[in-house]
Amino acid sequence: QVQLVESGGGLVQPGGSLRLSCAASGRIFSVNSMGWYRQAPGNERELVATITSGGNTNYADSVKGRFTISRDNAKNTVYLQMNSLKPEDTDVYYCNAGVALYAGPWSKGPETDYWGKGTLVTVSS
Repeated sequence: QVQLVESGGGLVQPGGSLRLSCAASGRIFSVNSMGWYRQAPGNERELVATITSGGNTNYADSVKGRFTISRDNAKNTVYLQMNSLKPEDTDVYYCNAGVALYAGPWSKGPETDYWGKGTLVTVSS
């Protein structure tokens, strides 16, 4: 019903930058909050940053001042600009979105949480 496709992960040296993108597709009526989470093997998934449809943002303390989340509502796409990357930022990064689909030609269905498959970010020299 809804696909979240992430891109932009990869290998970067400490102090470097990467930009993640996540595009939502499907019979989308509206997208509420979008965000990025990360998870290392054996650890719980943790919040990195979220952004509402109105542009209000929230960041984990560990990334404040280094990461910037933004979105393009017309494209149902969320971005994560990651600067000054550290080895401890190495994780699989997952996109999340609260999406309401069309329930009929003009009606909105309930909002449901969707997740992408993840993209690996490796920070290493």
